[in-house]
Amino acid sequence: MSNPFVQIVEPLDPKQPLKKFFNLSKLEDVRYARLPFSIRVLLEAAIRNCDEFLVKKADVENILNWKVMQHKNVEVPFKPARVILQDFTGVPAVVDFAAMRDAVKKLGGDPEKINPICPADLVIDHSIQVDFNRQSDSLQKNQDLEFERNKERFEFLKWGSRAFKNLRIIPPGSGIIHQVNLEYLARVVMDQDGYYYPDSVVGTDSHTTMIDGLGVLGWGVGGIEAEAVMLGQPISMVLPEVVGYKLLGNPQPLVTSTDIVLTITKHLRQVGVVGKFVEFFGPGVAQLSIADRATIANMCPEYGATAAYFPVDDISIGYLIQTGRDKEKVMCTKRYLEAVGMLRDFQNSSQDPDFTQVVELDLHTVVPCCSGPKRPQDKVAVSDMKKDFETCLGAKQGFKGFQIAPDQHNSIVKFNFEGCDFELAHGSVVIAAITSCTNTSNPSVMLGAGLLAKKAVEAGLTVKPYIKTSLSPGSGVVTYYLRESGVMRYLSQLGFDVVGYGCMTCIGNSGPLPESVVEAVTQGDLVAVGVLSGNRNFEGRVHPNTRANYLASPPLVIAYAIAGTIRIDFEKEPLGINASGKKIFLKDIWPTRNEIQAVERQFVIPGMFKEVYQKIETVNKSWNALDAPSDKLYTWNPKSTYIKSPPFFDGLTLALQTPKTIEDAYVLLSFGDSVTTDHISPAGNIARNSPAARYLTSRGLTPREFNSYGSRRGNDAVMARGTFANIRLVNKFIDKQGPQTIHFPSGEILDVFDAAERYKQAGHPLIVLAGKEYGAGSSRDWAAKGPFLLGVKAVLAESYERIHRSNLVGMGVIPLQYLPGEDAGTLGLTGRERYTIIIPEKLKPQMNVQIKLDTGKSFQAVMRFDTDVELAYFHNGGILNYMIRKMAS
Repeated sequence: MSNPFVQIVEPLDPKQPLKKFFNLSKLEDVRYARLPFSIRVLLEAAIRNCDEFLVKKADVENILNWKVMQHKNVEVPFKPARVILQDFTGVPAVVDFAAMRDAVKKLGGDPEKINPICPADLVIDHSIQVDFNRQSDSLQKNQDLEFERNKERFEFLKWGSRAFKNLRIIPPGSGIIHQVNLEYLARVVMDQDGYYYPDSVVGTDSHTTMIDGLGVLGWGVGGIEAEAVMLGQPISMVLPEVVGYKLLGNPQPLVTSTDIVLTITKHLRQVGVVGKFVEFFGPGVAQLSIADRATIANMCPEYGATAAYFPVDDISIGYLIQTGRDKEKVMCTKRYLEAVGMLRDFQNSSQDPDFTQVVELDLHTVVPCCSGPKRPQDKVAVSDMKKDFETCLGAKQGFKGFQIAPDQHNSIVKFNFEGCDFELAHGSVVIAAITSCTNTSNPSVMLGAGLLAKKAVEAGLTVKPYIKTSLSPGSGVVTYYLRESGVMRYLSQLGFDVVGYGCMTCIGNSGPLPESVVEAVTQGDLVAVGVLSGNRNFEGRVHPNTRANYLASPPLVIAYAIAGTIRIDFEKEPLGINASGKKIFLKDIWPTRNEIQAVERQFVIPGMFKEVYQKIETVNKSWNALDAPSDKLYTWNPKSTYIKSPPFFDGLTLALQTPKTIEDAYVLLSFGDSVTTDHISPAGNIARNSPAARYLTSRGLTPREFNSYGSRRGNDAVMARGTFANIRLVNKFIDKQGPQTIHFPSGEILDVFDAAERYKQAGHPLIVLAGKEYGAGSSRDWAAKGPFLLGVKAVLAESYERIHRSNLVGMGVIPLQYLPGEDAGTLGLTGRERYTIIIPEKLKPQMNVQIKLDTGKSFQAVMRFDTDVELAYFHNGGILNYMIRKMAS
């Protein structure tokens, strides 16, 4: 491979040969030494691809000149080394691949060209639910029910693993995608094609950024964009700004990594890092373990950045050895990184690169905290939780308010559970879940929770039996060290039995609450509480009956479960009173940092990781027994309600069709700020009175067989009907929360899908109006596919979260953005107008387009196709159409 920039270096030491690599650090150019380490990864990827048409010398020069070019919307290609998928986003990806093979064949091409080119790993972690808890056999029962519900999906995925090369399936029951990536899949340095080069990854889950904590540059993309990457298409990205986040000092003894990340999330939301890289540096980084760093990187989507990067240092190298990676390969990894100037010493300030902006945090100032009740960025110090919740009760309906009448603040509802009488009030905890890779990947907080449980049990404390408690680790390693260290039995005694290895409560797979609890909450219109160690707490996500949800560290999850309420001041009020009448305070049972570290050193060892991961692909007997076809083209079953050939490619021809002006579009929905993909995309349980339920009933299914929207992402008929079906949807056209809108020609209030169908049958195009941060949250491709199928041609918003804008582009839906200083209010838009969006014949990135209203008024908006590549996708009607034409021609 020739290269116009740097010499290919031969092995440094013949006795222990390194593969060839580009010696970037030998560039006779001071620009390299000043580049952020995350940008160095982009540079290496560009140089590695220089012989391909994808990357030109100008691209490399633009990256080297990052400091000058970052504000100029310069487009550079990035070709990740790997792709990771989870099953909720992976099933529709494999469905699309199967349908694309059919389409390529129809157009006269070779269908087997539709095949992953780069390694792709799909981890099945989103399907298992907390149907059973507080039982010794909860894990087995939940796994059995998972297979019963999802057998057809799993058979389809097993077909995909046989039909497509480079696609590996990690079976259900193995763990959570990002934790498995951190502990097992990540290479840090790739060892392929005769070269060493930095590992990099994109994933169909927004928390792919977790791997940035290990020094692997990665971020979440839309499922549609990931499919293109798998087919060899680079990501076209605008050269990002890089915010340097300087960490100083040492955390206080009672502070956990959860407290640190919630503090950083609030801080960076205030700074404003949407669309930017954040790179951590400073001596404080050296005080953080890889698990701590991964926790901080995991919640990158919650503070809005594209990536949250911790360069590789000696602690990263030590983690690779601790998690059972091959020592010889690890040493080669270290020598390669040293040779190319990409091994970081955080104590050495002379290595600090140039950044767009620098912000600081003294770790010593962080205090124990939670976030909520409705958003991850709303941090509350634990010492203020009681007061903050009580303020939220009476505050106006919003992110920090429930608008409960003052005379109802102390309402109590009595109920009976399993023959005993209990009481619920506003603030009562009904869900307490140690869940999510955000925290279960971190031995210090998990062992901290176990030690706290031990002390609580020994002090005579218990958890009320009606509280839905659960422990869903991100990998089998967690159970291994909790059991070996002797704390597992204490967690079980408090109700925190292992219920499954998957995302579970974190993604809303929290399962049903006891009927008597639901009746009490409904009867008293109570603001019941969920406390979870997850990363998101948007409305309607965790459970329909928990209006307040707080993110907390695993030890705090247990503490609030014992207390039974969020309305407690741990400093002044006891957690409980034991059988001897003694008051037990949280400080009495909170383990010290030294206690935790001593147990971690003894029990979190390489042998555990090796034992768990060497059998990860074969350990699930139910998966092994699945029978799946091996044909290269999938045989669609017309009776299936899970897997269906999508209509995206119907009528596709090789010839391009010129995009047309959108004429007289109606507004389907009008939103305010922070509408998330949880609001847009079908998620959670399928309500019995919903359009999706009516469809499934018409196919002969009973409500017990509905399963979740996530499990039915391979069926467009269900997913289209579930789009905008969130019960907490706030549509300005309707005076209450709910998944309805006004069908303006008739004036009727209808379910969103039914209204869209009426518009479609009459030939009327649709648009959506929105405020700031439209599409925040998970990287759900159906948040773009669903509106596309409803007939939405464009969205007009004040701003977009990065992944969702990319997904809209991928589906050919136009993301329009108000001009600076303008919004629906300043322009006097009610949403009841009809909108004509003028699409010029010649388009260019981020150009202004004219929008005319039927009232005679007109204004301009930015068409957010940010790069020439995105415009090419638009001209093709979406990224998948582009790839089909490319493969068929």
